[in-house]
Amino acid sequence: MGTPDFAVPSLEMLVNEGYDVAAAVTQPDKPKGRGNRMAAPPVKEFALKHGIEVLQPEKIKTPEFIEQIRALKPDLLITAAYGKILSKDLLDVPVHGCINVHGSLLPAYRGAAPINWAVINGESKTGITTMFTDVGLDTGDMLLKKELAIGPDTTVGELHDKMAVLGAEVLKETLLELRKGTLERIPQEDNASTYAPMMNKELGLIDWNKTARKIHDLVRGTDPWPGAYTFIGGGRMRVWKTSLVPEAADSSRSNGEILKVDDEGILVKCSDENLLIREVQFDSSKRMSVRDYIRGHQINTGETLGK
Repeated sequence: MGTPDFAVPSLEMLVNEGYDVAAAVTQPDKPKGRGNRMAAPPVKEFALKHGIEVLQPEKIKTPEFIEQIRALKPDLLITAAYGKILSKDLLDVPVHGCINVHGSLLPAYRGAAPINWAVINGESKTGITTMFTDVGLDTGDMLLKKELAIGPDTTVGELHDKMAVLGAEVLKETLLELRKGTLERIPQEDNASTYAPMMNKELGLIDWNKTARKIHDLVRGTDPWPGAYTFIGGGRMRVWKTSLVPEAADSSRSNGEILKVDDEGILVKCSDENLLIREVQFDSSKRMSVRDYIRGHQINTGETLGK
């Protein structure tokens, strides 16, 4: 059970290792792109290419869907970024329960967007946890964990791709332990848990009163979606690439004030230090370096971003 790209390496591993995948359960097709044409989830595309039956229920807590799964007589359910909470009735169907591949080192970052929030919060490491799913939100007993370092300039898109591969590796080891009967269940400490809520477009709005590091991490943690943005001259400017400038900001300048514009980028004052914006996108243009953008457009020093 999974939907986005993150789940595909885990499904591919099951196929390559010779597991009998009775069906792939994924969310329904959704409109995508400028033409709003219906598009299949990545898990569905992979499953169909490998002759795996695909189920796309609108709701998974109905008796009809649970009976559909029961008819498959599964030994185990596996979930990876499926996007819906499973009911107890569904979890009780498979012989060995349900194992989830989660993109954090639980109990930290339970929830829908653990990879994004690890970057936004400036973490230096994250990882994959496999767990037995229960009726809570990522509250089940942990199984195996593997850590992954987060570089200071790593974007969530880059980290996501590494995490997807790592997830498949940890799942492979988890299933081997399950088959050998050596898999240990480790209860989570609820008082040590943190939450990673779903992302939305408004989260990308830059607050220039924050530190340069916080803004840099927001830019990294929202690339490629939903994207960080600010306003200049009444128009929206997406901010795709930034660099920290390790020098104290001039306290006589306003937060968000543009201090310099050149081929290196747009130097902006933050609450503690300055931040260099290196790549931007306006609503009327494509994503590009500041150097390329200022070849045909004017950005003035002294302007304040966010207005």
